Amino acid sequence: MAFIELLEPAPRTPPKGLALWALGFRPFYLLAALWALLAVPLWAAQFAGWIALPGLTSGWHAREMVFGYTLAVVVGFLFTAGRNWSGQPTPSGGALAALAALWVAARVAGLTPWPLAAALLNAAFAWAAAWGLWRALRGNANRRNDFFVGLLVLIGVAALAWRGTVPTVALDAVVLMMAVMGGRVIPMFSNNGVPGMQARREPRLEQVALAALWAVLALDVAAAVLGEPAWLVWPRAALLTAAALLHAARLALWQPLRTRGVPLVWVLHLAYAWLVVHLLLRAAGDAGWILPSLATHALTVGAIGGMTLGMMTRTALGHTARPLRAGPWETAAYVCMALAAAARVLVPLLAPALLVGASSTASLLWAAAFALYLVHYTPILMRPRLDGRPG
Repeated sequence: MAFIELLEPAPRTPPKGLALWALGFRPFYLLAALWALLAVPLWAAQFAGWIALPGLTSGWHAREMVFGYTLAVVVGFLFTAGRNWSGQPTPSGGALAALAALWVAARVAGLTPWPLAAALLNAAFAWAAAWGLWRALRGNANRRNDFFVGLLVLIGVAALAWRGTVPTVALDAVVLMMAVMGGRVIPMFSNNGVPGMQARREPRLEQVALAALWAVLALDVAAAVLGEPAWLVWPRAALLTAAALLHAARLALWQPLRTRGVPLVWVLHLAYAWLVVHLLLRAAGDAGWILPSLATHALTVGAIGGMTLGMMTRTALGHTARPLRAGPWETAAYVCMALAAAARVLVPLLAPALLVGASSTASLLWAAAFALYLVHYTPILMRPRLDGRPG
């Protein structure tokens, strides 16, 4: 179902040539990592007062991390998974290059004084990706993955409708994608990768936990339409708390502590734990007890950063016919990301006066994680599979 492939013996002479446009994960993982490496330190330098560039507002930083970095990884992931799910091709070759060019154009437009242009390009990219995924999925009798197309469409609407900020509904869509895919792959990867693991899923808990996130999305859509009415705050805080407890119970069934010696697995468990923290902190933010930005960064750095980095390494290894093992490069990147999340969320939570220094430290650790990824994975993503198969 997922991304683990039976690795065939590599030929004695590895294939040569450029494979960048062979499958979605290749260009979009590279572009996402490069943008993460550049954009976050640039914003951190602006936030700390070291530079002053008019276009680098807090809105720009938030939009680029959601519609730029995160969406690029999601699209690369879904194009790769979609081919496996359906047995049909997802965009490759010239079509994939055109989509990558559209993503780059949106990043360039985001640095200009024309936010509408950036919004239009972000929406166009999300909708074009949705169409590319739908073309692969539509011939499959199994409809369980069609909702990913709908969430991409929703992200495009969010990019266009709220071009001045990143709407919460866009983050909700990402949370839902992570929760669904996490439930599918984390227990499986754990059982396959850790001797003696017995990670399991309880069907009723799965249904209720995911339903809680859909309910949060519905409330946030209602809040956006109604202008954030005060009467929605406490019901949403209660729902977020319930969702956090449900997903904590879900994670406990996956036995995260038993993955300590396997970095390729523990990075995913840790990222999912940050999703639980995000839900709790968001409830606290709704209640007025903490800064809402702490909840946002628990999601974007801890959950999204950790989950995407973990999947960007695992899928790149599996889909280039390499052993599914995390070496020193991967482990160092995972540790840098974990420390970045702790610095950006836990330090300001306990010592608010240290916010600027904590943000700067987190940005350097984040950049280090993606620098490690780019140095090690750029040649892997550019070259053909070791077994000579397409993709």
